[in-house]
Amino acid sequence: MRKVKRKKRTLLIILISPLLLALLLGGLAVYILYLPLSPRKDARQVDIIVRWGASLGQVAIELEKESVIRNIDQFKLVAELYKKTERLRVGKFTLREGMSNYAALMALVEGPQSYIQFTLPDGYDSRRFARIIEHHLEIDSAEIVNLVSDSAFIAGLGLATTSLEGYLFPETYSFTYGVTAPHVLTTLVEQFNRAVDDSLIMRAAEKGWSLNDALTLASIIEGEAIVDVEMPIISSVYHNRLRIGMPLQADPTIQYIIPDGPRRLLYRDLDIDSPYNTYKYKGLPPAPINNPGRNAIRAALFPAETLYLYFVANGDGTHSFSENYEQHLRAKQRFDAYRRQVREDQQKARNGQ
Repeated sequence: MRKVKRKKRTLLIILISPLLLALLLGGLAVYILYLPLSPRKDARQVDIIVRWGASLGQVAIELEKESVIRNIDQFKLVAELYKKTERLRVGKFTLREGMSNYAALMALVEGPQSYIQFTLPDGYDSRRFARIIEHHLEIDSAEIVNLVSDSAFIAGLGLATTSLEGYLFPETYSFTYGVTAPHVLTTLVEQFNRAVDDSLIMRAAEKGWSLNDALTLASIIEGEAIVDVEMPIISSVYHNRLRIGMPLQADPTIQYIIPDGPRRLLYRDLDIDSPYNTYKYKGLPPAPINNPGRNAIRAALFPAETLYLYFVANGDGTHSFSENYEQHLRAKQRFDAYRRQVREDQQKARNGQ
């Protein structure tokens, strides 16, 4: 009788042991996968930035350092179990202290991302773009400037140019955190390709121009115009000058070559020997001097029909246009008088009059 009971007990142990083991393993899995470190409602929020090229291990180290997870190896194990080791997205993610490994993983793989939005204004050159990008995305501006003239990078974008100046389209952009300089510049060039479509390229060809020629003139127009409505008129002045072989004499090209600009130009600046000096050399300069926007590009290709050869500022953002030099001199005298009056008024204000 005793032997029968012993056999039953042994059989029961044999039957129960796998079940206990399964329950134990299941509990361990729940602990590793789903049990949060500190399930408090007031847990601190943590911003985690996943940068381009970051490994799962690097991200796990950051998560543990910020007390989002309890154990790096457990987090990596969960990622492997769910086959998410290669699925982490670049960007900024808001997590909280004491999350479970599974919750933290899903937040990085499927959760909402934070985006950074900023504007690259019309007419800024690549160096100014680089400073804006560095400020918002924490990408070294020197890396961006170097890529702008990197022949291999430019060739990879399919552009027949020696510089991306003029091809970085001014626009409002949204990027995730952690993007790279090549990704940002590629996005700007892709936007340029969408904005400057085949119809505009064909229009340039009809005028006997390359795309580079059109962008070069557009960049000068962008540098001159403050009021967009004047762009086609300013364009007509330059077209008329090009047609009769007259130097463009465009101040923005001088601003481009002086080392301490932008500032008020001096007569000695006009003597600088540079192919970009449109006072010294006829025709278009070799390449764009900034990154023109849509309106300037269209103005370069569709100028107003005028006989104007000159223009001078009025002091309020607009210009006076003239067909001959005598008219231009009178307009210039009016502007000089306006500028003198402004200086006098400023002096009176400083003197408390």
